[in-house]
Amino acid sequence: MTFKLIKIRNFLSKSKSPKVKKSISLLFKKLIKSENEILSSMQKNYKDSYNKTTISNLKKFKNINIFGMGGSILGSKAIYNFLNFKKINVNFIDNLLDNLPKLKKKKDLNIIISKSGNTLETILNFNILSYKNKNIFITENKKNYLLKLANKLKDKVIYHNENIGGRYSVLSEVGMFPAELMGYKPKKFRKFNELINKHEFTTTLIENVASILNLTKKRITNSIILNYDNRSDALFRWYQQLTAESLGKKNKGILPVISTMPKDNHSLMQHYIEGVKNNFYTLFFVKDKNSKKIKNNTLLNSHDFLKNKTLNDVAFSKFLATQKVFKERNIPFRSIIIEDRNEESLGQLFVFFILETILLGMAMKVNPYDQPAVELIKIETKKYLNKKLIT
Repeated sequence: MTFKLIKIRNFLSKSKSPKVKKSISLLFKKLIKSENEILSSMQKNYKDSYNKTTISNLKKFKNINIFGMGGSILGSKAIYNFLNFKKINVNFIDNLLDNLPKLKKKKDLNIIISKSGNTLETILNFNILSYKNKNIFITENKKNYLLKLANKLKDKVIYHNENIGGRYSVLSEVGMFPAELMGYKPKKFRKFNELINKHEFTTTLIENVASILNLTKKRITNSIILNYDNRSDALFRWYQQLTAESLGKKNKGILPVISTMPKDNHSLMQHYIEGVKNNFYTLFFVKDKNSKKIKNNTLLNSHDFLKNKTLNDVAFSKFLATQKVFKERNIPFRSIIIEDRNEESLGQLFVFFILETILLGMAMKVNPYDQPAVELIKIETKKYLNKKLIT
Protein backbone atom coordinates (compact mmCIF):
# COMPACT_ATOMS: atom_id res chain seq x y z
CA MET A 1 0.00 0.00 0.00
CA THR A 2 1.27 3.47 -0.87
CA PHE A 3 0.06 6.82 0.38
CA LYS A 4 1.91 10.02 -0.27
CA LEU A 5 5.65 9.74 0.48
CA ILE A 6 5.34 6.42 2.35
CA LYS A 7 5.12 2.81 1.18
CA ILE A 8 3.81 0.30 3.72
CA ARG A 9 3.86 -3.41 3.06
CA ASN A 10 1.25 -4.84 5.41
CA PHE A 11 1.74 -7.93 7.56
CA LEU A 12 1.44 -11.08 5.46
CA SER A 13 -0.07 -12.85 8.47
CA LYS A 14 -3.19 -10.74 8.41
CA SER A 15 -6.19 -11.52 10.57
CA LYS A 16 -8.34 -14.02 8.68
CA SER A 17 -11.49 -12.94 10.44
CA PRO A 18 -13.49 -10.23 8.64
CA LYS A 19 -15.24 -9.68 11.98
CA VAL A 20 -11.99 -8.40 13.50
CA LYS A 21 -11.48 -5.88 10.69
CA LYS A 22 -15.10 -4.82 10.93
CA SER A 23 -14.81 -4.27 14.69
CA ILE A 24 -11.59 -2.23 14.20
CA SER A 25 -13.33 -0.22 11.49
CA LEU A 26 -16.19 0.57 13.88
CA LEU A 27 -13.73 1.59 16.59
CA PHE A 28 -12.00 3.85 14.07
CA LYS A 29 -15.28 5.56 13.15
CA LYS A 30 -16.07 5.98 16.84
CA LEU A 31 -12.64 7.50 17.49
CA ILE A 32 -12.90 9.93 14.57
CA LYS A 33 -16.30 11.17 15.77
CA SER A 34 -15.15 11.65 19.37
CA GLU A 35 -14.14 14.99 20.85
CA ASN A 36 -10.49 14.12 21.19
CA GLU A 37 -7.88 16.86 21.59
CA ILE A 38 -5.16 14.49 20.40
CA LEU A 39 -6.89 14.21 17.05
CA SER A 40 -7.45 17.98 17.01
CA SER A 41 -3.71 18.58 17.42
CA MET A 42 -3.07 16.60 14.23
CA GLN A 43 -5.26 18.93 12.16
CA LYS A 44 -4.14 22.06 10.33
CA ASN A 45 -6.69 24.27 12.10
CA TYR A 46 -5.41 23.39 15.59
CA LYS A 47 -4.91 26.60 17.56
CA ASP A 48 -1.52 26.61 19.27
CA SER A 49 -1.19 28.40 22.60
CA TYR A 50 1.67 30.55 21.27
CA ASN A 51 1.66 33.10 18.46
CA LYS A 52 3.86 34.00 15.51
CA THR A 53 5.23 37.05 17.33
CA THR A 54 6.72 34.77 19.99
CA ILE A 55 8.42 32.72 17.26
CA SER A 56 9.78 35.73 15.37
CA ASN A 57 11.19 37.23 18.56
CA LEU A 58 13.16 34.04 19.21
CA LYS A 59 14.53 33.43 15.70
CA LYS A 60 17.81 35.11 16.65
CA PHE A 61 18.78 32.13 18.85
CA LYS A 62 20.95 29.61 17.03
CA ASN A 63 21.53 27.42 20.09
CA ILE A 64 18.54 25.89 21.86
CA ASN A 65 18.51 23.66 24.94
CA ILE A 66 15.38 21.59 25.45
CA PHE A 67 14.80 20.15 28.94
CA GLY A 68 12.25 17.36 29.31
CA MET A 69 11.57 13.69 29.84
CA GLY A 70 9.69 11.11 27.78
CA GLY A 71 6.87 12.50 25.70
CA SER A 72 7.77 16.08 26.57
CA ILE A 73 10.97 15.89 24.54
CA LEU A 74 11.02 12.74 22.37
CA GLY A 75 8.79 14.24 19.67
CA SER A 76 10.93 17.33 19.09
CA LYS A 77 14.06 15.17 19.25
CA ALA A 78 12.59 12.90 16.57
CA ILE A 79 11.86 15.92 14.37
CA TYR A 80 15.33 17.39 14.82
CA ASN A 81 17.21 14.15 14.13
CA PHE A 82 14.99 12.92 11.29
CA LEU A 83 15.00 16.23 9.38
CA ASN A 84 18.15 17.92 10.71
CA PHE A 85 19.30 20.34 8.03
CA LYS A 86 21.70 22.07 10.48
CA LYS A 87 19.69 25.30 10.61
CA ILE A 88 20.28 25.61 14.34
CA ASN A 89 21.97 23.59 17.07
CA VAL A 90 19.69 21.87 19.59
CA ASN A 91 20.77 20.12 22.80
CA PHE A 92 18.30 17.67 24.30
CA ILE A 93 18.68 17.23 28.07
CA ASP A 94 16.51 14.19 28.73
CA ASN A 95 18.12 12.08 31.44
CA LEU A 96 19.96 12.39 34.75
CA LEU A 97 23.63 12.42 33.78
CA ASP A 98 26.78 13.67 35.48
CA ASN A 99 28.35 14.64 32.15
CA LEU A 100 25.66 17.09 31.09
CA PRO A 101 26.51 19.40 28.16
CA LYS A 102 28.16 22.75 28.81
CA LEU A 103 25.73 25.49 27.85
CA LYS A 104 26.69 28.95 26.66
CA LYS A 105 25.83 31.63 29.19
CA LYS A 106 23.34 34.27 28.03
CA LYS A 107 23.54 33.09 24.41
CA ASP A 108 21.18 30.14 24.44
CA LEU A 109 17.44 29.73 24.50
CA ASN A 110 16.19 27.24 27.09
CA ILE A 111 12.87 25.46 26.58
CA ILE A 112 11.71 23.62 29.69
CA ILE A 113 8.82 21.19 29.15
CA SER A 114 6.70 19.17 31.57
CA LYS A 115 2.94 18.70 31.35
CA SER A 116 2.57 18.23 35.10
CA GLY A 117 5.23 20.84 35.82
CA ASN A 118 6.59 18.54 38.51
CA THR A 119 8.83 16.13 36.57
CA LEU A 120 11.75 15.59 38.91
CA GLU A 121 14.48 14.98 36.32
CA THR A 122 13.49 18.07 34.31
CA ILE A 123 13.48 20.25 37.43
CA LEU A 124 16.92 18.96 38.50
CA ASN A 125 18.58 19.28 35.08
CA PHE A 126 17.39 22.86 34.71
CA ASN A 127 18.45 23.59 38.29
CA ILE A 128 21.99 22.38 37.59
CA LEU A 129 22.43 23.82 34.09
CA SER A 130 20.33 26.97 34.18
CA TYR A 131 22.02 30.26 33.41
CA LYS A 132 20.62 33.70 32.86
CA ASN A 133 19.53 32.71 29.40
CA LYS A 134 16.18 33.33 27.77
CA ASN A 135 13.81 30.73 29.21
CA ILE A 136 10.48 29.47 27.86
CA PHE A 137 8.42 27.10 30.01
CA ILE A 138 5.80 24.75 28.54
CA THR A 139 3.50 23.37 31.22
CA GLU A 140 -0.15 23.11 32.24
CA ASN A 141 -1.98 26.15 33.51
CA LYS A 142 -2.21 24.60 36.96
CA LYS A 143 -0.34 25.19 40.20
CA ASN A 144 2.96 23.30 39.81
CA TYR A 145 6.69 23.72 40.36
CA LEU A 146 7.64 24.95 36.87
CA LEU A 147 4.80 27.46 36.72
CA LYS A 148 5.87 28.89 40.10
CA LEU A 149 9.50 28.97 38.93
CA ALA A 150 8.59 30.72 35.68
CA ASN A 151 6.65 33.35 37.61
CA LYS A 152 9.56 33.84 39.99
CA LEU A 153 12.02 34.26 37.10
CA LYS A 154 9.47 36.36 35.17
CA ASP A 155 9.83 34.07 32.17
CA LYS A 156 7.28 33.35 29.46
CA VAL A 157 4.97 30.35 29.81
CA ILE A 158 3.33 28.49 26.91
CA TYR A 159 0.43 26.44 28.20
CA HIS A 160 0.45 22.70 27.58
CA ASN A 161 -2.94 21.40 26.42
CA GLU A 162 -4.23 19.67 29.56
CA ASN A 163 -6.24 17.18 27.45
CA ILE A 164 -3.19 15.81 25.63
CA GLY A 165 -0.78 13.48 27.41
CA GLY A 166 2.94 13.96 26.85
CA ARG A 167 3.46 10.96 24.57
CA TYR A 168 0.66 12.16 22.28
CA SER A 169 1.76 15.80 22.26
CA VAL A 170 4.23 15.90 19.36
CA LEU A 171 1.81 17.71 17.02
CA SER A 172 0.64 20.13 19.71
CA GLU A 173 2.60 23.06 21.18
CA VAL A 174 5.06 20.66 22.77
CA GLY A 175 6.51 19.48 19.47
CA MET A 176 5.50 22.26 17.09
CA PHE A 177 6.91 25.20 19.07
CA PRO A 178 10.47 23.77 18.94
CA ALA A 179 9.87 22.67 15.32
CA GLU A 180 9.02 26.23 14.27
CA LEU A 181 12.19 27.51 15.92
CA MET A 182 14.08 24.88 13.90
CA GLY A 183 12.55 26.40 10.75
CA TYR A 184 9.75 23.93 10.06
CA LYS A 185 6.04 24.58 9.47
CA PRO A 186 3.41 22.89 11.69
CA LYS A 187 0.86 22.73 8.85
CA LYS A 188 3.18 20.42 6.92
CA PHE A 189 3.25 17.94 9.82
CA ARG A 190 -0.48 18.01 10.59
CA LYS A 191 -1.82 15.57 7.99
CA PHE A 192 -4.83 14.10 9.81
CA ASN A 193 -7.61 15.45 7.58
CA GLU A 194 -5.78 14.58 4.39
CA LEU A 195 -4.97 11.04 5.48
CA ILE A 196 -8.26 9.85 6.97
CA ASN A 197 -10.02 10.73 3.72
CA LYS A 198 -7.76 8.39 1.77
CA HIS A 199 -9.07 4.83 1.45
CA GLU A 200 -5.56 3.35 1.17
CA PHE A 201 -4.51 4.98 4.45
CA THR A 202 -7.54 3.86 6.48
CA THR A 203 -7.41 0.36 4.97
CA THR A 204 -3.73 -0.01 5.86
CA LEU A 205 -4.31 1.35 9.35
CA ILE A 206 -7.18 -1.06 10.06
CA GLU A 207 -5.32 -4.06 8.60
CA ASN A 208 -2.22 -3.33 10.68
CA VAL A 209 -4.23 -2.96 13.89
CA ALA A 210 -6.12 -6.19 13.13
CA SER A 211 -2.87 -8.06 12.37
CA ILE A 212 -1.10 -6.88 15.54
CA LEU A 213 -4.17 -7.72 17.61
CA ASN A 214 -4.24 -11.19 16.08
CA LEU A 215 -0.53 -11.70 16.82
CA THR A 216 -0.91 -10.66 20.46
CA LYS A 217 -3.72 -13.17 20.89
CA LYS A 218 -1.19 -15.82 19.83
CA ARG A 219 1.19 -14.45 22.50
CA ILE A 220 3.46 -12.93 19.89
CA THR A 221 3.96 -9.65 21.74
CA ASN A 222 7.51 -8.43 21.09
CA SER A 223 7.49 -5.67 18.48
CA ILE A 224 11.01 -5.49 17.02
CA ILE A 225 11.76 -2.42 14.91
CA LEU A 226 14.53 -3.14 12.41
CA ASN A 227 15.64 0.43 11.77
CA TYR A 228 17.87 0.94 8.71
CA ASP A 229 18.07 4.73 9.15
CA ASN A 230 20.29 6.06 11.93
CA ARG A 231 18.56 9.44 11.84
CA SER A 232 15.30 7.71 12.82
CA ASP A 233 16.51 6.34 16.15
CA ALA A 234 14.83 9.17 18.09
CA LEU A 235 11.63 8.61 16.11
CA PHE A 236 11.46 5.04 17.35
CA ARG A 237 12.35 6.08 20.91
CA TRP A 238 9.20 8.20 20.63
CA TYR A 239 7.27 5.23 19.19
CA GLN A 240 8.65 2.98 21.91
CA GLN A 241 7.22 5.12 24.68
CA LEU A 242 3.96 5.64 22.79
CA THR A 243 3.20 1.94 22.48
CA ALA A 244 4.70 0.65 25.75
CA GLU A 245 3.12 3.28 27.99
CA SER A 246 -0.23 3.27 26.20
CA LEU A 247 -0.79 -0.48 25.90
CA GLY A 248 1.20 -2.16 28.69
CA LYS A 249 -1.66 -2.66 31.15
CA LYS A 250 -3.77 -5.48 32.59
CA ASN A 251 -1.14 -8.04 31.52
CA LYS A 252 -1.62 -6.93 27.92
CA GLY A 253 0.27 -4.84 25.38
CA ILE A 254 3.32 -5.13 23.18
CA LEU A 255 6.99 -4.67 24.05
CA PRO A 256 8.67 -2.40 21.46
CA VAL A 257 12.40 -3.05 20.96
CA ILE A 258 14.60 -0.98 18.65
CA SER A 259 17.20 -2.87 16.64
CA THR A 260 19.86 -0.84 14.80
CA MET A 261 20.43 -2.14 11.31
CA PRO A 262 22.47 -3.27 9.51
CA LYS A 263 24.73 -3.48 12.61
CA ASP A 264 22.43 -5.98 14.34
CA ASN A 265 22.64 -8.23 11.29
CA HIS A 266 25.93 -9.28 12.87
CA SER A 267 24.62 -9.93 16.36
CA LEU A 268 20.85 -10.39 16.78
CA MET A 269 19.69 -11.57 13.36
CA GLN A 270 20.50 -15.20 14.09
CA HIS A 271 18.00 -15.13 16.96
CA TYR A 272 15.43 -13.19 14.95
CA ILE A 273 15.41 -15.85 12.23
CA GLU A 274 15.87 -19.08 14.19
CA GLY A 275 15.21 -18.18 17.84
CA VAL A 276 12.01 -18.20 19.89
CA LYS A 277 9.06 -17.23 17.73
CA ASN A 278 7.45 -14.57 19.92
CA ASN A 279 8.40 -11.52 17.84
CA PHE A 280 6.86 -9.56 15.02
CA TYR A 281 8.86 -7.02 13.04
CA THR A 282 8.71 -3.59 11.45
CA LEU A 283 11.38 -3.09 8.79
CA PHE A 284 12.02 0.65 8.35
CA PHE A 285 14.01 2.35 5.58
CA VAL A 286 14.45 5.93 4.35
CA LYS A 287 15.65 6.71 0.83
CA ASP A 288 18.54 9.14 1.24
CA LYS A 289 19.46 11.23 -1.79
CA ASN A 290 22.61 12.54 -0.12
CA SER A 291 24.14 9.23 0.88
CA LYS A 292 27.92 8.90 0.57
CA LYS A 293 29.20 7.21 -2.58
CA ILE A 294 31.59 4.29 -2.54
CA LYS A 295 35.04 5.08 -3.99
CA ASN A 296 35.38 2.97 -7.15
CA ASN A 297 39.14 3.38 -7.54
CA THR A 298 39.93 1.75 -4.20
CA LEU A 299 37.76 -1.35 -4.68
CA LEU A 300 39.34 -4.71 -5.44
CA ASN A 301 38.11 -6.53 -8.58
CA SER A 302 36.33 -9.12 -6.47
CA HIS A 303 33.91 -6.40 -5.31
CA ASP A 304 33.08 -4.72 -8.62
CA PHE A 305 29.41 -5.18 -7.72
CA LEU A 306 29.82 -2.26 -5.29
CA LYS A 307 30.92 0.21 -7.99
CA ASN A 308 28.76 3.32 -8.36
CA LYS A 309 26.75 2.35 -5.29
CA THR A 310 26.01 4.50 -2.25
CA LEU A 311 25.85 3.44 1.40
CA ASN A 312 22.07 3.85 1.13
CA ASP A 313 22.07 1.37 -1.78
CA VAL A 314 23.89 -1.20 0.33
CA ALA A 315 21.56 -0.68 3.30
CA PHE A 316 18.53 -1.04 1.01
CA SER A 317 19.90 -4.31 -0.37
CA LYS A 318 20.20 -5.63 3.18
CA PHE A 319 16.66 -4.40 3.90
CA LEU A 320 15.30 -6.26 0.84
CA ALA A 321 17.30 -9.38 1.68
CA THR A 322 15.90 -9.44 5.22
CA GLN A 323 12.39 -8.96 3.88
CA LYS A 324 12.85 -11.89 1.49
CA VAL A 325 14.21 -14.25 4.16
CA PHE A 326 11.46 -13.29 6.61
CA LYS A 327 8.83 -14.00 3.98
CA GLU A 328 10.36 -17.39 3.16
CA ARG A 329 10.50 -18.31 6.87
CA ASN A 330 6.93 -17.09 7.57
CA ILE A 331 8.20 -14.59 10.12
CA PRO A 332 5.51 -11.92 10.71
CA PHE A 333 6.65 -8.51 9.50
CA ARG A 334 5.60 -5.31 7.86
CA SER A 335 7.89 -2.92 6.03
CA ILE A 336 7.85 0.86 5.78
CA ILE A 337 9.80 2.79 3.14
CA ILE A 338 10.03 6.58 3.26
CA GLU A 339 10.36 8.00 -0.24
CA ASP A 340 11.40 11.50 0.85
CA ARG A 341 12.67 12.86 4.17
CA ASN A 342 10.55 15.93 4.95
CA GLU A 343 7.91 17.33 7.29
CA GLU A 344 5.06 15.70 5.37
CA SER A 345 6.45 12.17 5.52
CA LEU A 346 7.30 12.51 9.22
CA GLY A 347 3.87 13.97 9.93
CA GLN A 348 2.24 11.00 8.20
CA LEU A 349 4.23 8.62 10.41
CA PHE A 350 3.22 10.49 13.57
CA VAL A 351 -0.47 10.34 12.60
CA PHE A 352 -0.31 6.66 11.58
CA PHE A 353 1.43 5.45 14.75
CA ILE A 354 -0.74 7.55 17.09
CA LEU A 355 -3.98 6.29 15.53
CA GLU A 356 -2.68 2.71 15.45
CA THR A 357 -1.80 2.85 19.16
CA ILE A 358 -5.11 4.35 20.27
CA LEU A 359 -7.07 1.80 18.22
CA LEU A 360 -5.02 -1.07 19.66
CA GLY A 361 -5.78 0.19 23.16
CA MET A 362 -9.49 0.37 22.39
CA ALA A 363 -9.46 -3.12 20.85
CA MET A 364 -7.49 -4.58 23.79
CA LYS A 365 -9.91 -2.88 26.23
CA VAL A 366 -7.17 -0.92 27.99
CA ASN A 367 -7.06 2.83 28.52
CA PRO A 368 -4.48 4.10 25.98
CA TYR A 369 -4.24 7.51 27.64
CA ASP A 370 -3.09 6.83 31.23
CA GLN A 371 0.11 5.43 32.81
CA PRO A 372 -0.73 4.36 36.37
CA ALA A 373 2.40 2.27 36.93
CA VAL A 374 4.64 5.20 36.03
CA GLU A 375 2.92 7.29 38.67
CA LEU A 376 3.63 4.55 41.25
CA ILE A 377 7.38 4.89 40.69
CA LYS A 378 7.17 8.67 41.06
CA ILE A 379 5.35 8.34 44.39
CA GLU A 380 7.84 5.79 45.75
CA THR A 381 10.81 7.88 44.58
CA LYS A 382 9.59 10.90 46.59
CA LYS A 383 9.21 8.68 49.65
CA TYR A 384 12.86 7.66 49.43
CA LEU A 385 14.02 11.23 48.84
CA ASN A 386 12.11 12.41 51.90
CA LYS A 387 14.06 9.99 54.10
CA LYS A 388 17.09 11.38 55.95
CA LEU A 389 19.34 8.64 54.64
CA ILE A 390 19.11 6.67 51.40
CA THR A 391 20.73 3.25 51.73
